[in-house]
Amino acid sequence: MSAAVIVGILMAGGVYLVLQRGLVRVTIGFVLIGHALNSLLVAAGGMGFRAVSFISTSDPAEAADPLPQAFALTAIVITFGITIYLFGLARSGAEDIPADDVPDEERAS
Repeated sequence: MSAAVIVGILMAGGVYLVLQRGLVRVTIGFVLIGHALNSLLVAAGGMGFRAVSFISTSDPAEAADPLPQAFALTAIVITFGITIYLFGLARSGAEDIPADDVPDEERAS
């Protein structure tokens, strides 16, 4: 139950930030979505109610599935790469546009 709440909160915050203006907010939204999916993958492996998945420390029938843990580790690396790329885009585009927000006087005309 708590894993579902964590995934829901992280996903909702991530989607909210992805829909905002500004590349830094979008990047932080992608990071939150990545954390939500990693939490979902680890919860799918049964770490909360099964034994650890080390060889010779527990019975193989009672051990948690190590495959979702490997997927989560791969997803962490991919999320880190996307984060660095998006922060690089935000940094390179910072010189082109002085600010994300347009003043209200310019919107009216």
